[in-house]
Amino acid sequence: MSLLTKDEYKAIAAALDLPTMAFVDGGYRPAISGETFATVNPATGEDLAQVASCGAADVDVAVAKAREAFDDGRWSRLHPSERKDVLIRLCKLMTRNARELAVMESLDSGKTIYDCETVDVPETIHCIKWHAELIDKIYDQVAPASDDHIALVVREPIGVVGLVLPWNFPLLMMAWKIAPALAAGCSVVLKPAEETSLTALKLAELAVEAGLPRGVLNVLPGGGAEVGEPIGRHADIDMVSFTGSTVTGKRFLGYSGESNAKEVVLEMGGKNPAIVMNDAENLDRVAAHVVNGAFWNMGENCSATSRLIVHRDVKDDLLARIAHHAKEWTVGDPLDPETRVGALVSAAHFDKVCGYLEQAETVVFGGKADGGFVEPTVVDVAAGDSPLAREEIFGPVLSVITVSSFDEAIAVANDSDYGLAASLFTANAKRALRGARQLRAGTVTVNSYGEGDISTPFGGYKQSGFGGRDNGIHAHDQYTQIKTIWLDLSDDADEAVD
Repeated sequence: MSLLTKDEYKAIAAALDLPTMAFVDGGYRPAISGETFATVNPATGEDLAQVASCGAADVDVAVAKAREAFDDGRWSRLHPSERKDVLIRLCKLMTRNARELAVMESLDSGKTIYDCETVDVPETIHCIKWHAELIDKIYDQVAPASDDHIALVVREPIGVVGLVLPWNFPLLMMAWKIAPALAAGCSVVLKPAEETSLTALKLAELAVEAGLPRGVLNVLPGGGAEVGEPIGRHADIDMVSFTGSTVTGKRFLGYSGESNAKEVVLEMGGKNPAIVMNDAENLDRVAAHVVNGAFWNMGENCSATSRLIVHRDVKDDLLARIAHHAKEWTVGDPLDPETRVGALVSAAHFDKVCGYLEQAETVVFGGKADGGFVEPTVVDVAAGDSPLAREEIFGPVLSVITVSSFDEAIAVANDSDYGLAASLFTANAKRALRGARQLRAGTVTVNSYGEGDISTPFGGYKQSGFGGRDNGIHAHDQYTQIKTIWLDLSDDADEAVD
């Protein structure tokens, strides 16, 4: 799909009919309290709409409808190919509405229309389609047993699941969760981030239009305390999958332990290193990868390259090249297709990122921040215990740490509470493989920045993840239970029946 002009995107934005109510049992409805909250355009500070502000009572209703849908089998007991057909129809509807979804996403989150059009919406559709096509290709198993027995190992949908989303990739993270959950046959109660609720509500509407039975996908906008915690504590929710900050993620473990011991999967923060050794080939290409990893999506990315661990022999040359590539990452109006760095998601988050910038002792380049926008920034960090080197900033800020050897680089990279992603740039194949094994991270890329693709599991070590993985076949594990069915075929069994 070719990009439009800024004026054309503005015209689409002006004509959008924004969804503002919760989506429960197949249709829109206001919050039971009647309360609303303002969803704000981060780039302008203007209110986009007043959205239903749900609470615990709404969670109770949505869970009851989801449980009813699950128990009567309207979705959970459909033939896998029928569930696949519905999700494929959803993908077709999303394709028809792709531009509207992209503009809505950009307005609500501050993300650039360039990213929404070329990455977020296409990848959302691809994710749902991939899991839809997988539905009827995951086989159950027969375990080895004696001649008198058959042992079946089967998957069953886990039940009603609560999905709690972050604000940095509203559509794509929704797809990462609803696609395997719905493919497995679960019913869903979903909480979008309060800052970015609009596209989740629209996607639920399209899902029902595609044929998803009522009650199977419910979307409740609202705050964390008002909706997220009641989901985490609800005794009739069987499992929760959360993506967001480590601080909030840990709370869901507590909610589970204090309620029904529901299963919990967490995908949380990161302080991801990119190691560049002195034998790395083509430093200009390395710089491009580092810049993309650090500044894509305004650095509001849990797998962003936020630490550059560079060998002193190539540091100056690499930083000069990074500065050159960073000039291409223009800051501006998110609806301008030429813009590569949009607005941070909220005023509160802008203030948080600015607080880190104020602590920087040596700014290599960048550092300007105004009106919700922060330009790509590189800071030189002398001490490994600096907050800029250890804490997740979640903005377009790259902290540079200098090392003198491969072993030191690995040690510095692993000296973190997080372990989500890492990159290693070296021309030595043995060093690359050894480093990839030694790095304590869920995804390690060699001579590139990335997260793999939809076929590879995504999640982290240490305080970056817990309980499971998104993406790939492994994502289906968190939304299913494994059951053993043991059949006794012995003559004694027949005689007992007789």
